Amino acid sequence: MFKRALVSLALLVSLSTAAIAEKLTVFAAASMKDAIERAAGEYQAAGGDEVVVSFASSSVLARQIEAGAPADVYISANTDWMAYLVERDLVRTDSEIIIAGNNLVIATAEGTKPAESPDALLDERFAMGDPSHVPAGKYARTALENLGLWKDVEKNAVFGENVRVALELASRGEVKAAIVYGSDQKAVGDLVRAYVFPADSHAPILYPAAATKDGAESAEAFLAFLKSEAGRAIFTDLGFSEATE
Repeated sequence: MFKRALVSLALLVSLSTAAIAEKLTVFAAASMKDAIERAAGEYQAAGGDEVVVSFASSSVLARQIEAGAPADVYISANTDWMAYLVERDLVRTDSEIIIAGNNLVIATAEGTKPAESPDALLDERFAMGDPSHVPAGKYARTALENLGLWKDVEKNAVFGENVRVALELASRGEVKAAIVYGSDQKAVGDLVRAYVFPADSHAPILYPAAATKDGAESAEAFLAFLKSEAGRAIFTDLGFSEATE
């Protein structure tokens, strides 16, 4: 009886391990939430592995991977945090791809007229990602500095731990506006795009993705799906721009 129990336990452990192995864990930037959730669903429906996604700021996720978090794929909202993991030999560099681009906008309440300059939209409390580590916040600060406005509006800025937090603050009316990605503004129905920052006011907004160093072999299959026609259609539909490398 005891031996049978051991055999049964060993079988259960084996099956459990196999089930875990069939799951693909993806760490993705918060601004990619809608797109990656849809992509994961379509990938699974097409016969791919089950995909479990964790969303947060690119910096938080990169540091979690550095600390040993078990991720198979990392998707960043800028190239800096991907480079951070590359320098530490924590991703498979031959798997790295650019899956999408984006633009930087000011989202504010419905009824707000488009502005020719951002200063009038940022004359009261506004939200943005924390520029010390959140990619969207870094882009926003750089853009405002290049437009000669940062020193004037910095005092009004409320920093969020990721770009979706900034968006939520504006959506709830806790701030006058939020500097977010164009895809974020499109994702909510109660905010309008009042200003689009010039493309040359900040570095190109790109989303690199790669398999982690110890990630499952199937990580590359998911990355290939993101670059496929079906994957690109998801990003375009949700307001991202075409990926450029």
